[in-house]
Amino acid sequence: MKIAITSDNHFDVNKLDPSQMMLEQAGYLKEQHIDIYLIIGDLFNDFTKTLNYVHDLQNLLNKTTTVYFIAGNHDMLNGVSYEELENLKDSAYLHNRFIDVPGTDWRIVGNNGWYDYSLASNMPEKTADDFLKWKRSFWIDAKIKQPMNDIERMDIVLQQTKEQFEKAKDKKVVYITHFVPNEHFIRFTDDNRFWNMANGVMGSKRLGNLIAEYQTEYVGFGHMHRHFKDFKSDGTLFFNTAVGYHLKRINEWTFGDFITEWKSRLKILDLK
Repeated sequence: MKIAITSDNHFDVNKLDPSQMMLEQAGYLKEQHIDIYLIIGDLFNDFTKTLNYVHDLQNLLNKTTTVYFIAGNHDMLNGVSYEELENLKDSAYLHNRFIDVPGTDWRIVGNNGWYDYSLASNMPEKTADDFLKWKRSFWIDAKIKQPMNDIERMDIVLQQTKEQFEKAKDKKVVYITHFVPNEHFIRFTDDNRFWNMANGVMGSKRLGNLIAEYQTEYVGFGHMHRHFKDFKSDGTLFFNTAVGYHLKRINEWTFGDFITEWKSRLKILDLK
């Protein structure tokens, strides 16, 4: 069974024609004989558009490939509430759910994820209030409404993930989440510039500890648009699948067109 994983396509930010991208993505997935296609956040700045894209792509692929997705922070900006993110009943939505890969011992576990400021470990003098104030002033997530603070939200993610890992003890696991699950991928600078504070809203060190405890085989994530090499730690292979931005001010692509960049960032696993 072949699965392909992508994140951070950002169709709207990149000013792409989603209909054309869908045709080209579907054609490549069929050509590569992909059985399961996983989108791990940030298709659009609107959850409704993301959900519609997933459904339309599934209709185009018909039964050749099954499409699943989780939400990234950009998807959460519009068209959805926290309650809906937690409780949506949609066959394609994999947050706090799992699917068993047919004919194998593999299980794919999904969780949107969140952050708790713990990845900003080089700034121990900063409090949770400091990070919250910074987030409200500078970070796009300030627009996202939630009925608890960020650390409490991450507590829920960790509890959900632990429960899913407990259920999967007799399985080999591919865990997908949008946010950064390991400190290896964090860049520290030697002063208090913007990105040192931004590290706090990248993900959670506690999630990395939980993944190590359960010796999860594969962990895929997005959110950070830098091109990382795969990283293995405590038996877990971590990989980032973010395509990122291609703008005049911010150009994160290696190639000049979206589809070539998407193909280069696509993670394909052959699960046996």
